[in-house]
Amino acid sequence: MPLSNITDPVSLPPFAVSLGDPAGIGPEIVAKAWVMREARGLPTFFAVGDAASLRAVWLGPVEIVGSPEEAAQVFDRALPCMQVAEAGEIVPGTPSIDGARTAFQALEVAVGLARTGSAAGIVTAPVGKEQLYGVGFTHPGQTEFVAERCGVSAQNAVMMLAGPSLKVVPITIHIALADVPSALTIDLIRARALTTVKGLQRNFGIARPRLAVAGLNPHAGENGALGREEIEVIRPAIEALRAEGIDIVGPLAADGMFHARAREAYDAALCMYHDQALIPIKTLNFDDGVNITLGLPIVRTSPDHGTAFGIAGTDSANPGAMIAALKMAAEAARARIAYAG
Repeated sequence: MPLSNITDPVSLPPFAVSLGDPAGIGPEIVAKAWVMREARGLPTFFAVGDAASLRAVWLGPVEIVGSPEEAAQVFDRALPCMQVAEAGEIVPGTPSIDGARTAFQALEVAVGLARTGSAAGIVTAPVGKEQLYGVGFTHPGQTEFVAERCGVSAQNAVMMLAGPSLKVVPITIHIALADVPSALTIDLIRARALTTVKGLQRNFGIARPRLAVAGLNPHAGENGALGREEIEVIRPAIEALRAEGIDIVGPLAADGMFHARAREAYDAALCMYHDQALIPIKTLNFDDGVNITLGLPIVRTSPDHGTAFGIAGTDSANPGAMIAALKMAAEAARARIAYAG
């Protein structure tokens, strides 16, 4: 849903884009986004990472900058890059410990710039978690790391996957499917839903968000015949939220929630586990799906895809999701200004 205030001439600082793993497709899609900056109406942004990773996959102009203000000055003529620790020898498609260390530091710097207001927000390119864990990264993903650095608990930082035709929120995320039933609680569903409502208001300009909640079991449990989670956990959470004035329906059978007519009835779908949310969004919006973190004091978006080491360095990465992430970051930043005003 386009925001009505996207053309508002509010002046924003540049956005900080952490380059992710230097051996992945992050540098390539950031460079391609800069090339398409005017055609796609992108906000001013600068890369944070090792400039060598950009030059390893792109022959365009790169300029080292020392501040977001300097980045804004050079953006029209070159892709600005705030240099962090060098990644050593960069071989696209071949991740390394040095590269992971650079990705970690780039993320840290980008978050810090957004927290101080020097950057309007952050966009995070994909990282290789296996490599990150080797350099001391202890979080399930970048979302949890950003939340901690912003002083927000993991329960209150909500991962939303958003595309032109669907927005979804997984209630549980990176846990085994066998662990999902025991992880679901009334309090968890309620907390995720309330953060989603506030996030839709602050970041998307939706005054009264409509939520739809998926059941956990086939056919939403068939009144207990196929499982009791809907009866004992999901429905009580929905009733509590409805009593608080939230426009919410469910639990609904997940297999009937995502066709075009059904999607017209809600602004965001709350799903019980990772794949229940990500399969429909990636089916509908694979090349332009965006991961936006709700509940943070800063704007944070990310392309909804991984490092794609297998195609890194081949000039075949599609920058669509990075472009969408940059545009959504700008929309969210402007929406927040309108919401606060």
